Amino acid sequence: MRFATAVIVNLALLLSLPATALGQSSAQEWQGYADALARGERHANLWQAGWTGIYGASLAINAYQASEASDRDDRYDARVGVVKSALALGGMFLDRQPHPAAHRDFRALDRGDDLDRARALIRETAANERQRRSVEARLGSLAVNTAAGLLIGVGDGRGRDGAINFATGMLISELQLQTQPRQAGRALNRFQPAQASLGELRFDYEYALLAGPDQLGVAIRY
Repeated sequence: MRFATAVIVNLALLLSLPATALGQSSAQEWQGYADALARGERHANLWQAGWTGIYGASLAINAYQASEASDRDDRYDARVGVVKSALALGGMFLDRQPHPAAHRDFRALDRGDDLDRARALIRETAANERQRRSVEARLGSLAVNTAAGLLIGVGDGRGRDGAINFATGMLISELQLQTQPRQAGRALNRFQPAQASLGELRFDYEYALLAGPDQLGVAIRY
């Protein structure tokens, strides 16, 4: 019901806007997608390298502390940290950002004939961006950090340290999610030119797909 309501409200608000001239050509639309995917690829590569480095360094530090720390509690926490860092590092290699592959696919399209395919590609990439910020995307980190917190808090009898470990892990995981690229969604939310016909009657209008964390709608202005 919330999804349907959001779509209806978006349509009602935007259809009530005053008429405007057609603002973008197909060439501009194409270039907007090209720029968005190029920025997305650069952002994705920086994000990948940065978080891989962070988790790699964390794994190395925890592996050292697991055997060399002078305090028994620190050694125990470091062993838990080794598992968490190894899982996070593995996830960086197994779950790649979609933007580099999408940009390669886009460059293979023919600018004159493949605008519909370009739109489909940008929609698919934007949907992937939304999915990577969804509640489901947080379940893996929730399970890992909950298990780590219980191992320390219950298994080792240090409730406060377990809670801190859980909260810190969830904060880092959320920061990782929120720093992901979202250029495709922003490009998709721009108004694009289109034309409709009814018999002999033809008119130009602009549309935008409104993609957000909790809604997906269509905005039209004419």
